[in-house]
Amino acid sequence: MAEALPPLQPVLDEITEIARASDDRGKVADYIPELADVDLNQFGIAIARPGLPTVMAGDAQVPFSIQSVSKVFMLALALGKLGDRLWSRVGREPSGHSFDSMLLLELEKGYPRNPFINAGAIVTTDAVLQGSSPRETLGALLRFIRAAAGDEAIHINDRVARSEIATGHRNFALAHYLLSHGNLKNPPELSLGTYFHQCAVEMTCAQLANAGLFLVGAPGAPRLVSRARIRRINALMMTCGHYDGSGDYAFRVGLPGKSGVGGGILSIVPGVAAIAVWSPGLNHYGNSKLGTEAMERLTTRIGWSVFGPA
Repeated sequence: MAEALPPLQPVLDEITEIARASDDRGKVADYIPELADVDLNQFGIAIARPGLPTVMAGDAQVPFSIQSVSKVFMLALALGKLGDRLWSRVGREPSGHSFDSMLLLELEKGYPRNPFINAGAIVTTDAVLQGSSPRETLGALLRFIRAAAGDEAIHINDRVARSEIATGHRNFALAHYLLSHGNLKNPPELSLGTYFHQCAVEMTCAQLANAGLFLVGAPGAPRLVSRARIRRINALMMTCGHYDGSGDYAFRVGLPGKSGVGGGILSIVPGVAAIAVWSPGLNHYGNSKLGTEAMERLTTRIGWSVFGPA
């Protein structure tokens, strides 16, 4: 596959130019006050491949809040701690509803559909937190992400975390509903405090692409989880990583991917590369509008869809 690739830098430069010329950039996640003022005109993209220099364009070195992209890394920690016992508390099916929906959680008696919607991610974080303090859990998360990215500079933005704690009423409702069904093992304020700080991890596209290499499964990539676990996490990213827009992302892009309301997307080309794209304006699903369009252009141009070339 690598021999047939066009030079990546000109492709990324072209994609960035198209994105920057767009008139419809989506809408920032203004319900989180610290994200409301992020410059809508920013766009960055980076591709990391094992043993090769990271290729990037646009604002790929500008830090942003990765938000729900962090759920990929916390899921890896939860599976490392609990293994398949995690699935007794959270499912593996697409939700077909928005990321913060209460509807299915009520119908299915506190058992979240998957670990990437908010209710499932709260359960996943709660599982890692059990027996530890929030500081210890967040320290383990940062160590994992830093080891994956090969970068000790990655940190949590405390202002964003405090902003989410102050306005995260719907997530508190989800947590208390989980608790009412016995599916939260720690006090809600501890699990949610950890969860909000997890979502406030700040990274650049270049850092995020490199952090995603542990899911590529190619020689030279970081070996932080087993090959079997890489397969499972990528499968969940494909089917559930973009909430009720997961089918649309699979149709248009054809790669496992995880989005965040900070405008970031991490996608994996199995055996080849990890790609991070960031544009803070969101579409109606709550996923990066220009980021999704850029990924569609990239996979169409290079033929990186797991379903074959366009």
